[in-house]
This record gives sequence, structure tokens and C-alpha cells, in this order.
Amino acid sequence: MIYPEYIKEGSAIGVTAPSDGNKKDTDFVRLDYGKEQLRKRGYEVIETEHVRTSEKGRSTDARTRTKELEELINNDMVKWIISAKGGDFLLEMLPFVDFECIKANPKWIQGYSDNTGLTYTITTNCDMATLYGCNFNDFGMEVWHKTIEDNLQLVEGKINAEHSFDQYEDGFYDRVTGLEGYRLEKPVYWRNLWDENEINLSGRLLGGCLDVLLYIVGTRFDQTKEFIEKYKDDGILWYLESFALESEALTLGLWQLKEAGWFQYTKGFVFGRPAFYNPDSEISYDEAVLSVLEEFHVPIILDADIGHKAPQMTMVNGAMAAIHSKDGKGTVKFDFV
Repeated sequence: MIYPEYIKEGSAIGVTAPSDGNKKDTDFVRLDYGKEQLRKRGYEVIETEHVRTSEKGRSTDARTRTKELEELINNDMVKWIISAKGGDFLLEMLPFVDFECIKANPKWIQGYSDNTGLTYTITTNCDMATLYGCNFNDFGMEVWHKTIEDNLQLVEGKINAEHSFDQYEDGFYDRVTGLEGYRLEKPVYWRNLWDENEINLSGRLLGGCLDVLLYIVGTRFDQTKEFIEKYKDDGILWYLESFALESEALTLGLWQLKEAGWFQYTKGFVFGRPAFYNPDSEISYDEAVLSVLEEFHVPIILDADIGHKAPQMTMVNGAMAAIHSKDGKGTVKFDFV
């Protein structure tokens, strides 16, 4: 496993828009303030051309998005690349991505949601660790939540563990100034299925947004089986979260990944809080998950701090991880081996 080097004072952080770009005035405020916050901490921030554009759900065309990513990949000063936004069309880039170039110039590449199209494929195609964590605008809140501090310290090599938070934001809200923090309103509670009081898991971490992974499976960019075969002795810890999959889509999506062989060496599953879930046919989220994954007889954790309902932990694709869940609280500890 290739691990990019930790960032340090004087390193450059690149911001690019491989999916959608910023388009609201409050987004621009947040973007600028995020850059200012990081500059105060000793980092240069380089922004590619189309971070502030959005047309039909895309920052620009796929070739140009790829070119702007590669500008940062080939810049020796840049050590950490963070996606500006999520969206729906990142996968259009993949035919133009030079994975060998990325492998030859390892950088921390971070984003979530639609950015699964990069983080997951880079880890599985390049054997390189990536970060499934917040997009850049979250660095623009006036007072950083602990998850943002943890994110930075993880990439600086100052911490190797993250802990569940006290509360989370249950909805999606328009910002007034652009500098607002998360609207924390409900208690965080990790749920262990099988009525287990305590779960301890260890293995190599892999995952992302299910909505995106279901488009990748079976394509030429799907190197999952080769990846898990290489690390079968470690076992795979799957972390997964869904944006807008209703009960049928969640059930059949997990079934599809299972039948594609993705879960062959699994040692456990950790699911983030779903952003939107419609229990059609009166099927709960728990029932949908268990209907497919029960046969593996491995621990399953639900409602972890991963994904769209902030705050979210920064998950390191490809790293060895130890996960502990007890009494509604959880810890993820990374080992970069």
C-alpha cells in the first residue's frame, strides 16, 4: 500500500472540482474563508480554474476536470488535494484519468459522496491510500468543528485515531452568511446489530458512497476483486453510506456487490447514517442490510459518523484499521502498513 507523505507547514493544498463546482455566494464566502483558515496554519492553497463554476451539475467538461486534477498531481509542492464539491457526474472523468501518473506522484486525495469515483478507484487501481472525508467548503466554517481539526491533524501525522462525536446534523440547511457551522441537533449513537454490546473489528479499510459504487461495479475501473485478493490475509473492513437509496435499491445494490464478489474476504461492515432513506414495502434500513449481509456472519455497525450527515470521520481507504463500538460510541484507529 502506498501512503502519501504527511503534509507540513509550507506544503501546498490543492482544491479542484472533479464533480460539481461552487455557484452560490455563500459557497464563495466559505471557500475563501477555508483558504484563509489554512493559510493561517502555514499552508499555501492552490485553486484550479473551475472551482467556482457550475453548469448542468458539472464544474466543466470531463477532460478539463481531469486536466485540472493532473495539474495538482504534477505540482511537487501540492501534498493534499481536496475536492471542492460533490455532485453526480464525476465518473465521466475516469476514462481520461492517468492512474499511473497518480501512482507515481502520491498525494492525499480527499472528498466524499460523488468523489467516491476518485477515492475508491485510486485506492483499488493504484494501491494507494485515499481519504473519504469532507469536501473543501467545510474548512470554511467560522469555528471549526472537531472533525475538521481531526482531519487536518490526521494528514499532518499528529493523530492516528478518531472518536465518534456527541451530536449530528440531521437535515440539510441553506446558509445565510456562509460561515455557519453544523447545526447539531440529534445524539450520535452507533448501533451494533445482532444485539452485540461490544464490537471490535480489524482489517483493511475500504468503501465509500454506495450510490456511486453501484455504478463502478463491473466496469473496467472496477479492480475490487484484484485488490481484496491481494489483501485477503488482512481481511476487508467495509465502510458504506448511502445518499438516496430507498429500501429496494439498497437491498438490491448490496446484493449486486455481494454477487460481484466484493464481500468475499469481509471481516465486518460499518454503515454511516443514510442521508435519505425511504422504507418502501415497510422494509427498515436494518432489514435491508441484514437481508443481504446476514449470511456472512460478521459484525455490522449502523449509524456511524461517516458520510452525508455531518460531522463525519475521515476514513483512510486502504489503511489497516481497528474499529471499536460500544454503548453507542465508536473509535477508528489507523495503522499505515
